[in-house]
Amino acid sequence: MTAPKISFVSLGCPKALVDSERIITQLRAEGYELSKSHDGADAVIVNTCGFLDSAKSESLDAIGKALKENGKVIVTGCMGAEPGEILAAHPQVAAITGPQAYESVMKAVHQAVPPVRNDFLDLIPDHGIKLTPKHYAYLKISEGCNNRCTFCIIPKLRGDLVSRPVDEVLKEGERLIKAGVKEVLVISQDTSAYGLDLAYAERPWKDRTIRTKFFDLARELGSLGAWVRLHYVYPYPHVDDVIPLMAEGLVLPYLDIPFQHVSPQVLKAMKRPGNQEKTLDRIRAWRDVCPDLAIRSTFIVGFPGETDEDFEMLLEWIKEAKLERLGAFQYEPVKGAIANDLGLPQIPAEVKQQRYDRFMATQQAISAAKLKTRVGKRIKVIIDEAGPTVSKGRSQWDAPEIDGAVHVGSRRPLRAGEIVTVKIERADAYDLYGMAV
Repeated sequence: MTAPKISFVSLGCPKALVDSERIITQLRAEGYELSKSHDGADAVIVNTCGFLDSAKSESLDAIGKALKENGKVIVTGCMGAEPGEILAAHPQVAAITGPQAYESVMKAVHQAVPPVRNDFLDLIPDHGIKLTPKHYAYLKISEGCNNRCTFCIIPKLRGDLVSRPVDEVLKEGERLIKAGVKEVLVISQDTSAYGLDLAYAERPWKDRTIRTKFFDLARELGSLGAWVRLHYVYPYPHVDDVIPLMAEGLVLPYLDIPFQHVSPQVLKAMKRPGNQEKTLDRIRAWRDVCPDLAIRSTFIVGFPGETDEDFEMLLEWIKEAKLERLGAFQYEPVKGAIANDLGLPQIPAEVKQQRYDRFMATQQAISAAKLKTRVGKRIKVIIDEAGPTVSKGRSQWDAPEIDGAVHVGSRRPLRAGEIVTVKIERADAYDLYGMAV
């Protein structure tokens, strides 16, 4: 009997990508094949993003395309937590499940396309099936979030914090590295809070016990022999303890911290902890311990009630902080967000756009100045895309997809996943250029 074929669309953040990888691994384990096209498949799964209205629109478009090309569509992901909007646009979908609902997705697949006898179990690698390149992988350590930021609906979609036991996470990381992964990217909704819901319970690991806690996890992952990159780290006090691990080279000197804003008024309205002066002091202290530390962050411009003074404060702060990598998005009044009900004035679209443009221009100048200091130095680079004479890679200060690149000339062929030493010859606003040595 011919194996049934499933086409798959994965949208949204890396956490959703990990969910997709788990579903695909289970599909292959049960004998399903993956189709590269919707029209050649027996069904289509669309893993949606429901964080922003623009993401919802992209998800609805993907569902519509799948329905047009196939007709049998199963929807999962964050947008599936509130199915009304999906059904209003596409009432003919076969099934809808919420985020991280692996069992429900498989049940829907079984109903839409019954499985054949399982002959494929031995074809599934120990680390599962990845949607990322072979040399890097996302490692999800928890689900959900206990914070209640007023602009965010993630807790409504994904629930409160649920941490994975630390030994389970480390075993997965070890399997990935043994399979050839050179860079592990740690992700969650609130990485610093890892283990809080488990009261930082101790778990057996190798010949000892370790705590289900951010520091312990970072230290043990760093000892496995791959690059370890920490994402979405809230700046709680115990984050200070991880900086020496970066100085030692155990963990990459890279922190992805979602500051979101610096104005006390805006932070209060967002229900975000933060004090711009104290945060600057901590950043300086971190860099004293680890001078090579790179910080990436995201900010929201045009939050309800944001004044010109608030925005100017933000610009001055990022000039002072000199963060290596910054992103921003314009506030969207997402349905269900508490911020919509605070009674604060909405910022006109043209003002949000002007502030966004000024923010990105300011960040571009900061980035260009920071990268210029790398010229003439030798740095480690992981190759993402090998080319005949010039390959594209990333430094330890750059994450895949969201940060900059290093364009590497070489007298010998390079391989994807190879870590090489590169002498930097020039820089532009976001990227570095050099020769492998």
